[in-house]
Amino acid sequence: MTAGRFDAAAHAQSMRAQGFWPDIPYDAPLAQAIAETPDKPALVAYRADRERSRRFSYREFGDAVARAAAALRGLGIGAGDIVAVQLPNWWEFVVVSLAANRIGAVVNPLMPIFREREMAYMLGFAEAKVLIVPKLFRGFDHAAMTRALQRELPALQHVIVVDGDGDDGFDRVLLSGTERIEPAPASPVLAPDAAAVVMFTSGTTGSPKGVMHSTNTLMACNRSLAARFGLTTDDVLLACSPLGHMTGYAAVMLLGLNLGATVVLQDVWDAKRGVTIMADEGLTYTAASTPFLNDICEAVAGGAPRPVALRSFLCGGAPIPPVLIERAARELKLKVCSLWGMTESLSSTLTEPARAADKSAKTDGRALEGVDVQVVDFDGAPLPAGQTGRLLVRGAQMFLGYYKRPDVKTFDADGWFDTGDLAYADDEGYIRINGRTKDVLIRGGENVPVVEIESLLYQHPAVAAAALVGYPDARLGERGCAFVVLRPGAEFSLAQLQAWMAECKVAKQYWPERVEIVQDLPRTPSGKIQKFKLREAIGAGSGG
Repeated sequence: MTAGRFDAAAHAQSMRAQGFWPDIPYDAPLAQAIAETPDKPALVAYRADRERSRRFSYREFGDAVARAAAALRGLGIGAGDIVAVQLPNWWEFVVVSLAANRIGAVVNPLMPIFREREMAYMLGFAEAKVLIVPKLFRGFDHAAMTRALQRELPALQHVIVVDGDGDDGFDRVLLSGTERIEPAPASPVLAPDAAAVVMFTSGTTGSPKGVMHSTNTLMACNRSLAARFGLTTDDVLLACSPLGHMTGYAAVMLLGLNLGATVVLQDVWDAKRGVTIMADEGLTYTAASTPFLNDICEAVAGGAPRPVALRSFLCGGAPIPPVLIERAARELKLKVCSLWGMTESLSSTLTEPARAADKSAKTDGRALEGVDVQVVDFDGAPLPAGQTGRLLVRGAQMFLGYYKRPDVKTFDADGWFDTGDLAYADDEGYIRINGRTKDVLIRGGENVPVVEIESLLYQHPAVAAAALVGYPDARLGERGCAFVVLRPGAEFSLAQLQAWMAECKVAKQYWPERVEIVQDLPRTPSGKIQKFKLREAIGAGSGG
């Protein structure tokens, strides 16, 4: 990477000059859809706890956004304020996201799996003024958790509860008023190149970082995906991936709304019901990780209706087994398109549908329009095709930086971002991720904060040393294995580990699923744990 300071202004000018940054506000596509197709379905929301779906035309959806925007402003929320949303894939998530941006606020999507530990850090660091949560979701009382946390978060002025029946209920607070703030594309409060979304991501450190994206970077993602998939206003998109991830948020929700298409939401993934929804709603496109694709194939094989309109599946987060791609093509007539991206770089490389059959199983796609990728050695020199090195990326979809972390170096002088991934390119420019320089475990498309989990393991009274590594799993891509060195006379089991994670209030998806007790951890002469040897030990079928 080139030393020196990145010129953000010159980068923005270049993106505009090349047409990758359209410089239009969120409200422009919505205003156009309301004007041209007011009665067309905008949102169709399915909830696991309800038999019937909730449906909004573009006119009805626009009215809900206008009311919610006015209500948020009435609560004192304005430009630059953080509006945190910890909701599953419910229509309220979509309404409040667009409403917040309409008044210049920044949306902070939070995964429903987060519990006290993650929420306290993220809400406190972002200084969120508003938090929207479900009353209950999957048996967990989010409202009670949030009220307890609020006492420790002085910036958090308002907690709004979906399904709440009190004064803090979503409908009462945000939708009961008569005042509206209508779209104003000609004079948006939120500038197209200002931060519109902050999404926390887990990486090599114990503290998650808030990744900032603007309307322009998100629009660049939407336009490049729409072009490569050939999507139009006539398409129907399914958000089964969480809206708390960029896959669901940008590659489905915003993509569909910016096209003026129809977005279908499913809050709890159930393959049989999901496939039935796809068939009933005429789904044409979805984006999810490999386990979803496998589940769809199994559901159809088990008797669920084949979604005959579904033609494109954007698949990322883990390598796609060739047999699964072949099965989806054979049994579903579906083109599975491999993708590589990050919260920081959105959708960076993608295999186009025309090459899905021969490229998706072997590569993670080629650079999308407005994106450059480069494979370099550890000194920064470009590598030829076939040689593995560090993967760098730059371009129209890159994030603005980390929220309140100007100390973290992001781009070099030429705009390149070091992804932390190892990759190689083939002769046609398609890349393949084949390792990571950063210490991240990806389970079912979910980044597990390895350092934080290890830190918690070290705090257990039975544990003298610990290391967390991933091991291959056919469905989830990876699962977590904790290698543990015990204190003298101590015992430690998977059940004890799970109880400790629960006591520390860690999201269950982050819990290690296997424990290996070892006498010592392999280390370099400098004392660094050699995790590759631990991964090899798993492959050789170690211990217990």
